[in-house]
Amino acid sequence: MKVFKFGGASLESIERIHKVGAIVQSFPDEKILIVISAMGKTTNELEKVAQNFFMRKREIAAQLLFNLEQAHIETAAALLGNREHAVFQQLQQFFTEAEWTLGEKPLRTFDYYYDQLVSLGELLSTAIVSAWFNQAGITNTWIDVRDVFRTDDNFRDANIDWAVTQRNITEKVLPLFNSTNVVIAQGFIGSTDQNESVTLGREGSDYSAAVFANMLDAESQTIWKDVEGLKNADPKLFPNTINIPEISYSEVIEMAYYGAQVIHPKTIKPLQNKQIPLYVKSFLNKDLPGTVIKEEADHAQLPPIIVLKQNQVLITVTSRDYAFITEDKISDIYDIFHGLKIKINLMQNAAISFSCCIDNSPEKIEQLIKTLHQDFKLAYNEALQLLTVRYYENGLLEELSNNKTILLEQRSPVTVQRILKDPAPLASDMQL
Repeated sequence: MKVFKFGGASLESIERIHKVGAIVQSFPDEKILIVISAMGKTTNELEKVAQNFFMRKREIAAQLLFNLEQAHIETAAALLGNREHAVFQQLQQFFTEAEWTLGEKPLRTFDYYYDQLVSLGELLSTAIVSAWFNQAGITNTWIDVRDVFRTDDNFRDANIDWAVTQRNITEKVLPLFNSTNVVIAQGFIGSTDQNESVTLGREGSDYSAAVFANMLDAESQTIWKDVEGLKNADPKLFPNTINIPEISYSEVIEMAYYGAQVIHPKTIKPLQNKQIPLYVKSFLNKDLPGTVIKEEADHAQLPPIIVLKQNQVLITVTSRDYAFITEDKISDIYDIFHGLKIKINLMQNAAISFSCCIDNSPEKIEQLIKTLHQDFKLAYNEALQLLTVRYYENGLLEELSNNKTILLEQRSPVTVQRILKDPAPLASDMQL
């Protein structure tokens, strides 16, 4: 049993979807569970639908949804060559459910509506790919993962109920392989016990695949991407990146924690628990060796690993009466961040102040500032970058920080992190 995951980039054109089919066909005797993301930039567009709906701009939200509907219908028609195929009714049903959501008044949280609408992307892509696979001779069974992955109601970052989900996989998924070698499921989404759709966190399809791999006792998981393998930096941001042939689970967890986008942060643990190797390979050239992630690897051969997070915000809270920021106050601050579901990317405290770097999420930061300002003075700095370099070299650090102001630095023997401010007019500081 193998588990494959194909991301949105592998589905953004007819040619690439054909490549996905060719990859699966090259494993004719293997039993494969395939996890598929939304096509191309569909998730981004559905996020716009959710945002406009929540802001009560229903006409804009409806138009954006209609545009997505037409795009998916055209893709399905181009692949299948037959608009009478049953999949078109399936697609229509999915869009009708989304339209019902747009017809509601947004009385619940944004995160709830986000999940009901954004989960549509994976349902559409898998339905289309499954239908084309069957037509192309790749016999497969399509499943709705919302009938399998049971979660809590922590919308946008749901937690899987492992016991119920394991039972569902054993009873509903595993028997399917008695009649087919290929099962297609969605990544990124699941369902509460009230049958409300949830998402597992941005880029959560990697994690979905890892959960399946763990519970199916798969021999391996492969993530098929548009790069040769795992690299020491994002090739879209840095030239001359270096491919990493092998790396350990622990090192990849560190990279994910610091913000590397190649592997979802929660992906590794389910694989490590059962010693399932994770391969990162190119769907553009399946014969390239790629990268293998496993328990033990030679880190002495690793190049400097660079992670750059854009659009960061640095918030510094200072006690109004010059009282020390002691453990009890830090605990109170943590509780506020936890309650607002804000992840701290870097933090540092001094005698009377506490500083942290977070992603710029306007809808959450507004509430954060309002809450913190009740007890603290605040300094707020936006349009920043968080640079992390593992196995760093000083010359490289200075090159990466050239012409930028270093607002904060943390350094260990292995890792350096710097919050950088670009001398651009967009960067701003505010005292609150």
